[in-house]
Amino acid sequence: MTDRIPLKRALISVSDKTGLLDFARALSARGVEILSTGGTAKALREAGLTVKDVAEVTGFPEMMDGRVKTLHPVVHGGLLALRDNDEHMAAASAHGIDMIDLLVVNLYPFEETVAKGAGYDDCIENIDIGGPAMIRAASKNHAFVTVVVDVQDYAAVLAELDAGDDTTSFAFRQRQAQIAYARTAAYDAAVSAWMADAIGDATPRRRAFAGVLAQPLRYGENPHQSAAFYKDGSDRPGVATARQWQGKELSYNNINDTDAAFELVAEFDPAEGPAVAIIKHANPCGVARGDSAADAYRRAFDCDRTSAFGGIIALNTTLDGETAQAISEIFTEVVIAPDATDEAKAVFAAKKNLRLLTTGGLPDPAAAGLAFRQVAGGFLVQGRDNGRVLRADLKVVTQRQPTAAELDDLLFAWTVAKHVKSNAIVYAKDMATVGIGAGQMSRVDSTRIGKRKSEDMAEVLGLPQALTIGSSVSSDAFFPFADGIEALAEAGAKAVIQPGGSMRDAEVIEAADRLGLAMVFTGQRHFRH
Repeated sequence: MTDRIPLKRALISVSDKTGLLDFARALSARGVEILSTGGTAKALREAGLTVKDVAEVTGFPEMMDGRVKTLHPVVHGGLLALRDNDEHMAAASAHGIDMIDLLVVNLYPFEETVAKGAGYDDCIENIDIGGPAMIRAASKNHAFVTVVVDVQDYAAVLAELDAGDDTTSFAFRQRQAQIAYARTAAYDAAVSAWMADAIGDATPRRRAFAGVLAQPLRYGENPHQSAAFYKDGSDRPGVATARQWQGKELSYNNINDTDAAFELVAEFDPAEGPAVAIIKHANPCGVARGDSAADAYRRAFDCDRTSAFGGIIALNTTLDGETAQAISEIFTEVVIAPDATDEAKAVFAAKKNLRLLTTGGLPDPAAAGLAFRQVAGGFLVQGRDNGRVLRADLKVVTQRQPTAAELDDLLFAWTVAKHVKSNAIVYAKDMATVGIGAGQMSRVDSTRIGKRKSEDMAEVLGLPQALTIGSSVSSDAFFPFADGIEALAEAGAKAVIQPGGSMRDAEVIEAADRLGLAMVFTGQRHFRH
C-alpha cells in the first residue's frame, strides 16, 4: 500500500456552501479536476471555476427530483477501485471509469429540517441517499481516497496537500474516514430517532445516539478518567448552548453541576419573579424566590452557606450588578443565567477563576425528551422527568387543611425535591429552602439531615431556633412508615406534600392528624437516582 496518494480528481457535492468557493479555488489552483452536481456545480461555475457535471461523466441526467444522480458505477467505481489491484484497474479501464481521489460531501440538512418543525414529507425529502453511499464508499477505500464531510476540515486538507507536495498521507486519510463514518452514523441515528417519534414507537428495536465534540476535557469525575463533552445538536438552552464570558475551561463536574442547576431554576417562571438555585455535587444546597435576583440569592445562600462555597449558581433571570456583587463575596465555580448586564460582567471580571455563562433563554421544563444512562452491557432510556403538579392536582388527606401560604411553600418544595437525589426531603418557608436532606438510603435519615443543617444555619444566622420550625416539607416519594412523619413533626414542620400510594398510607395519615400536620398527596413521584 502506498502511503502518499496524489490528489488529481475531486467530486464535490455539498448542501452547506460555507467556504466552498475558496476551497474549490485552492484545489483548482493545484490542477485538481472538479466533478460536481446540481446547485454545487452552479455555484462553482458562477464563481468562474471549471467544473464537469457528474451527469456528463455517467451519461445519465439527474432524475426523479435529484434523487438519482450519483448512484452509478462510474461514480462508485471511481471511489471503490483498489489502485494496486490489477483486476480492479482493468475493469475500470474496460468500462471507462476514472479514479476519484477526493470526495467532498456534506449531507442534506435533515437535522435542521426536523428542528424547524417541518412536516413528515419535507423531512423524508431531506433524507440524503447518494451522499451517505458515496461517503461510505470513499471511507472504505481510504487506502487511496480522501473524504471530507465537515467544512471545518477544508483547511486541514489544504495544509496536508501543502505539506505533501499535493498528496495526502495514509494517516490523514484514516482520520478523515473515521470522521466520515461517525457523520453517517450520526445522520442515520437522527433519521431513525425522528422516525420512531413520528410513528409513535417509544421502544424501537434499536436505539442510537450521536453527538458532536464540543471540547475534550482535562479529565472526568476524577483525574484518572478521560472525558470529553459532546453536543447533541438540540437548541435546548443550557450549558451546551451557553456563551462563556470569562473563566477557565469548564470541567466534567462543572458541566454536570451547571446543567443540574439550570434545569432546576428553569422550573420557576421568571414572569412570577426571580429565582436562584445553588448546586453542589448535583444536589441543591439552597433555592429561593425573591423580590429581586439579589434577594433570591441571599435567601438561597442562607439555607446552607457552608455547602454553597465552591458551588454552582443558576438564575432564571438576568444577572445584575447587585447580585453579582453578592455572589462575588464567596468563591463560586460557575454562574449561569439567561443574560447578564455589563455591570455584572464588570464585577465578575475581577474574579478570573469564576466562569460566567449566559444562555439567551431558559429550557422548557415541560418539554419532552430522552434521558439515558449506561449500565453494564447496555443502557437505560427513559423520557425526561417533565412531570409537574398544579394546585388543582393536590388531594388533602388530613383533617387540617393547609393554609394558602403553606400551599405555596408545598408546591415550591415539591418543585425543588424533583431535582434532589433520592431519598429527598426539602423543607421550605416563604418560598425558600430552609433544610435539604439528599441521597440517603433511609427517608428518615434525609429528614434528620435536613433538620440538622437547618439547626446549623440558625446558629450561623444568630437565630434562636431551627429554620425548619413552621416550615412546609416535600418528600419525593411516599412515606412507607409513620416514623418519617414523626421525624418531620419533630423538626417543626407544619405541612407535608408527598405522592401517597404506600400500603401504610392510612397509618401515615393518622400520624399526621395526631401531630396536627396538614398533608396533601400528589399522585406523582420524582425519584432521581
